[in-house]
Amino acid sequence: MKHSLRATPATVHWGHLHAALEPRLTVQSGDHVEIETFSGGRADLGGDLSIVAPAHRHIIESVMPMDGPHILTGPIAVEGAQPGDCLEVRIEDIRLGADWGYNLIRPGRGTLPNEFHQPRQNTCPIDRDRCITHLPWGIDVPLRPFFGVLATAPPAEWGRVSSVPPREFGGNIDNKELIAGSSLFLPVFTEGALFSAGDGHAVQGDGEMDVTALETCMDGCFQLILHPGRTLDAPRALTPTHLITMGFDADLDEAARQASHRMLDWLTALTGWSREQAYIFSSLACDIRITQLVNQNKGVHAMVRRDLLNLTEPIAP
Repeated sequence: MKHSLRATPATVHWGHLHAALEPRLTVQSGDHVEIETFSGGRADLGGDLSIVAPAHRHIIESVMPMDGPHILTGPIAVEGAQPGDCLEVRIEDIRLGADWGYNLIRPGRGTLPNEFHQPRQNTCPIDRDRCITHLPWGIDVPLRPFFGVLATAPPAEWGRVSSVPPREFGGNIDNKELIAGSSLFLPVFTEGALFSAGDGHAVQGDGEMDVTALETCMDGCFQLILHPGRTLDAPRALTPTHLITMGFDADLDEAARQASHRMLDWLTALTGWSREQAYIFSSLACDIRITQLVNQNKGVHAMVRRDLLNLTEPIAP
């Protein structure tokens, strides 16, 4: 079945995730959902709301941000989801929702927090037909859109949490590999899973150096598939070309260790190799990449090409 969830003051939560949020839509496992998302508050846009759609402006004027900058659409409950399950989010389509995107430099933040002392806001045009953005000093950058935030609800005992740091439930992962055609597997911590999406990125480099990508509005089509009893300790993903495991921690070395450990776990489960064999293979064929350095918890992802594994069965989460 197909559903649609538009972004309105009644269907978004701004800057936080919480297991107590009421679902804005309930679907069955296997259903498809079109989700509309908006990005940017008044300050993010330099105070100029003339460029935003009326529905986006209504949210800015009606909804109070709490704990973080991300306007998230949802949550969506999946019938039958229980703690200990896994939710597969198949990203079927991603569509740019605006002809602009913004980027911010925030002093004291980012990869070089002590080098830039003045805030800077840039709004850049997006050419949706050519899939490029034009930077004001004369450079065209090709776009590769993805959603920065894809999340289930955190455990109920955590209460309300900021949307900024990525954690076990996903959230502000900012992984540019999660393009259309990818599946993200998220742990379920609460009844219904309570999936939310937002933080559209038109393009981003690994690291997300200055704190923001090219932030923009974005629409997506997702298929939500429940895997009962398949317990994960962190998000993992399948792209059209790669297996990806992830680690999140304030310490970059620890995040890399987590992503590496989880890749060995997945490889041994899929192939029947010993852990030593998976370790040797990974040293030869697994790429360890920095996802982002700017979201309190740093992100690292490990990537292995799918075609190297010669698997005859579908890859399980």
